[in-house]
Amino acid sequence: MDYSKVELDALRKLSYELKIDVIKMLDKADSGHIGGAFSIADIVTCLYFKVANLDPQNPDWDERDYIMLSNGHVCPILYAALARKGFFPKEELNNLRKIDSLLQGHPKLGIPGVENTSGLLGQGLSQGVGIALGLTMDSKPNKVYVITSDGEHQEGQTWEAIMSANKWSLNNLVVIVDRNHVQIDGNTEDIMPLGNLKEKYESFGWIALDINGHDYNEILQTFDFVKKIDQPVAIIAHTIAGEDISFMERLYKYHDWKDDPVEVEKALKELQAELDKFN
Repeated sequence: MDYSKVELDALRKLSYELKIDVIKMLDKADSGHIGGAFSIADIVTCLYFKVANLDPQNPDWDERDYIMLSNGHVCPILYAALARKGFFPKEELNNLRKIDSLLQGHPKLGIPGVENTSGLLGQGLSQGVGIALGLTMDSKPNKVYVITSDGEHQEGQTWEAIMSANKWSLNNLVVIVDRNHVQIDGNTEDIMPLGNLKEKYESFGWIALDINGHDYNEILQTFDFVKKIDQPVAIIAHTIAGEDISFMERLYKYHDWKDDPVEVEKALKELQAELDKFN
């Protein structure tokens, strides 16, 4: 289906608001992962506010879809979306990374709306396969959406999960790969080349789709399409690390950001300028 400009602009506006929330969160925490949080922000916005079947007042609702974050270090964008969706008070965002606070540097079970505990990279897709298999065995229609980084595809466990999803014909499983080409030490193709991820997923029996991870119409139409597919689906979302912040884009040094008041002010100014275009 075609989406109206009003619908698309509402989502774009919300994504800028979420990014502003993230900057403020990291400023209070004095550090945090921002490059991947911003590259996946548009996908997260679409999932939480348009695509997935969720109930913030009943996070454990049996009929909910599951959104799982494998690359848990980009959780600030997840927390911002959960708060705006109403899973917990927005004031909680002020406590990111504080001792004994609800919101730590990686998401964990127990946070309303969070479906998996993350830590070491490469485990999220295995968790998603397990949940998808359980739902299949129970003949339940829930979808499982797993967000992964491209760097996680350097991990063997990721490929074991990809094989397993094909073996069990998990047509309720959708993987979104944040293909931003950036990891903590540099460009993914310099650290460990990943090649053509679409072709690799297809060789493992998946349906794989390359999309622009910042084009809202394309994102939404892709999610509509995959709901009709009877195989596990991989969406390779080509994105820009640090997207919308001029001095951060595509630079691996902003994978993990050390708070800088000057940069905070500049980033907020740039985001607010984009947000003002919708007023």
